Amino acid sequence: MNPDPRTFRAGGVQTARPAPQGPRRWPALILLFAFVALMWVVEAADQVIQATIGPPQGLDGYGVRPLSTDGLPGIIFQPFLHGDWAHLIGNSIALLVLGSIIAMSGIRPLISVTLISWLASGVVSWILGGTGTVHIGASGIVFGYIFYVIVRGLFSRRFLHLLVGLVIGFYYGFEALAGLSPMLDGVSWQGHLGGAIGGVLSAYGLKRDRTPQAVTAGQRRNAGSPR
Repeated sequence: MNPDPRTFRAGGVQTARPAPQGPRRWPALILLFAFVALMWVVEAADQVIQATIGPPQGLDGYGVRPLSTDGLPGIIFQPFLHGDWAHLIGNSIALLVLGSIIAMSGIRPLISVTLISWLASGVVSWILGGTGTVHIGASGIVFGYIFYVIVRGLFSRRFLHLLVGLVIGFYYGFEALAGLSPMLDGVSWQGHLGGAIGGVLSAYGLKRDRTPQAVTAGQRRNAGSPR
């Protein structure tokens, strides 16, 4: 009788190989939408604070303050703070569109890209942002998503990934290049740059994790292969 094709032999003992599991897409999508929903809750609270008890800048004053120890916690708060509803809406649409694409690969890529882009955006803003400024908004994570999708398509060399990367790059390309320009007044190009770096690093790191590891001959044999 032929052995089950999902088994392999190690040291003469036939061991069952667990069936591969698909990406956890629904948990990833739920997490993404919850993340964006929290941004809306924070902005609503910010609007109420500004309209009632002050201070005039509301919660936005808790963003990243470059080269200040008091501004370090802003690295955590930055993605949840937005200048107004239009700022939040623009970032929310980009996060949901690009994040949903990443979520199709599972919850781990989504969490990895989000956290690395989040941290890189905040750190670069803190280092290069310039004293006397405050950096807010989730656009650093948006740029992380953009560059992750594009670079992942280049690394995977799969037609679908390349197509998605090209479409995203074409659609957001001009905005992405403009957002990285130091000449734009009032735009945190430092946060965008950090997010882009985080997206590239995430794509490279996940690529390395998915590279098949070499197995020494004799340690593992495919089922049915000659001994």
